[in-house]
This record gives sequence, C-alpha cells and structure tokens, in this order.
Amino acid sequence: MSASNLQIAGLGKRYGDFVALAPTTLDVAEGEFLTLLGPSGSGKTTLLSLIAGLAVPDEGQIRINGADVTYGAPYERDIGMVFQNYALFPHMTVAENIAFPLQMRKTDAKTIQAKVKDALEMVHLPHVAQRYPRELSGGQQQRIALARCMVYRPSIILMDEPLGALDKKLRDHMQLEIKRIHRELGTTIVYVTHDQEEAMTMSDRICLMNAGSIAQLGTPADLYFRPNSVFVADFLGESNLLDAVVTGRAGDQVQISVQGVAKGEAMAYDPVIANGKPVKLMLRPQNLRVHASANHVADAAGAANAGNGGGLSAKLTDIMVTGSMTKLYLQPHAADAAPLVAAFPTNRFGSQYEVGQTLGLSWLATDAVAIAG
Repeated sequence: MSASNLQIAGLGKRYGDFVALAPTTLDVAEGEFLTLLGPSGSGKTTLLSLIAGLAVPDEGQIRINGADVTYGAPYERDIGMVFQNYALFPHMTVAENIAFPLQMRKTDAKTIQAKVKDALEMVHLPHVAQRYPRELSGGQQQRIALARCMVYRPSIILMDEPLGALDKKLRDHMQLEIKRIHRELGTTIVYVTHDQEEAMTMSDRICLMNAGSIAQLGTPADLYFRPNSVFVADFLGESNLLDAVVTGRAGDQVQISVQGVAKGEAMAYDPVIANGKPVKLMLRPQNLRVHASANHVADAAGAANAGNGGGLSAKLTDIMVTGSMTKLYLQPHAADAAPLVAAFPTNRFGSQYEVGQTLGLSWLATDAVAIAG
C-alpha cells in the first residue's frame, strides 16, 4: 500500500459523559477508498466531522500530507466534501457552481474555464453547463456536486451518505460513477454510509464502527469471510450464528460440537480459541448446501465424519423468492436450536421444496467460521 496521506492518532470526542468517539488510530493510504460503516451512533459521522474540521477533538491528532491539522480550519486541510443534500447554489448555473471553489482560490478565469469543462466531461455532463440545479435530476445534481468537489483536486475527498437520497437503481449507477472517477483521479476518498452492500461494492477497505470504536478494519473480503467478532459477522451481510463448543484444533481449523444439533468442522482465525471454549458458528446462507431426499438428510447429518465440514437436518418453514435469490427458512429439529436461512440462485428446481418438508443441510469447513462468543 502507498504512503499515508491521512493519519489519525488517538483521536477522541466526548459530549459531556457521552463518548462519541473513543481514542481512535487510523492511517489512510494515498489513493485509497476507505468506507466508514456502522449503525447509527457508531461514531462514523463524528470521525468524518473531525477529519473535516467541522468538530474539535478532545484529544489526539490529525495529519494530512504530513501536516498537523488537528485544530486547523476546514479550508486549511486540502479536503473536499460531498453531502447527501448536494448543497448546490440554486441561483448559480452548473458551470458557476463548479467554478465557485476555484474563484475562492483566486484562480485565473482562463484556468477556471478549462477546469470546469474538464470536470463536466469527467462526470459525463458537459451539456448541462448553463442549466440551474432545479433543472437537473437527482442523479445529475449529485454528479455536479462531485464535479464541484473534484475541480480543484483536493488530496482527500470526504463523502457523507452522498447517495442516501437516491432510488436504488440510480444509487447503483452512481456507485459505478464514483468508482470510475476515483480510478481516474486516484484521489483518497473517505466515505460514510450505513449501507452494507454499498460499502462492500465500493471500498478498498472498510472501517466498521460500533459504539464509538473501530470493530474491525480490513478489506471487504476480510470482514465478510473472516469477521473478528459476533457483531461484525451479524452486521455485515446475512449470517446464521449457531452456539457451538470447540472440541479440537489443528492450525486454523477446529472441530466443533454444535449444541444439540451436530458435530462438524470450521475455520477459526482467532488464536485464543481453544478446546472447550464456547463459540458462535457462522454459516452464510449461500454456503449451506440443501439436500432434499431422506438419504441426503442422513448424508448431511454425517458430513463431519466424511471430513467435509458438518451437517444437520431441519424442517422447512417458509420459502421466499427475492428475485435473483431464493431463500429457505428452516428450523432444526433439536430443541432451542436457532432458525436458519439457506440461499441459492433462483432456478426452476427451487419449486421442488415444500413447507413442512425435512431437509438436510451441510457445509464445507472452509465456508464456516468459529468466532469467540
């Protein structure tokens, strides 16, 4: 990874007795797309506000391109910001909106004209230069807000829920647009969202926050496939979490007893997980294999003996076709066992299952993760 152009060290913020952000340390590499993700009140917006200079920290330090900007004004930080509400000036044309930050920097008129033209071409909207914001669609307004932010080429761009006001189809399109622009410019982006899919789609790394602290920092694949806590496993994507106990360990793989259900095998990336330790077994719905016949139920229940993960049987309680995916909702036969969800791409064979039917479920050890509970 390239050198950091945003360094945060021990940064904290309190409002009275409420800790909005516990002391936090974070380095963001030059050209990186980092997403701050988390539930409401997790501290992500507080952290972004501190980076932007819109709030004053109680402790810690912020360095941008090596310079200490902890208590500097926003205009001293070489940053740009894009908000959810676009914040375009209604009395100015699109070209005038984009030119505004250059005018504030005393850029000469010829350079402004050239840079505004380049910015409009970058967002594929050169034909709207003389329109007013009210004459644009929501997606066009958002792209103009991006152009205005990027026209003076700040070293860091901060985005606070910029797509939250758009419908799903337009939001998906704008995600691709932002990724394209990021690739072309190579600018560092720090992006705030509560949308898990958006974070997974757009980020080089995700900083998942909870209760004012970083819960896990890593690539989307790290957080999805190797969550370091039950919170991360439960928050990012859909997951089945079963109570289990570790009965043996060999490197990253453990043998487990799923309480009242089955025995099996799973991956365990936490070095402190040892024999006899209670864990949560995380199984993503798409990694549960469904077996329809009576023989397959027996095969699934004995999958651990075959060395390929584990298995159990369960009663089908509901079927939901969500479009591209079909979800099966199941209740294991063991008393007090948590309900499960299995998922697979929708196909014409999905109709073979019936509510009330007993099915077998199995998994591969490499698709299951034991997490310290």
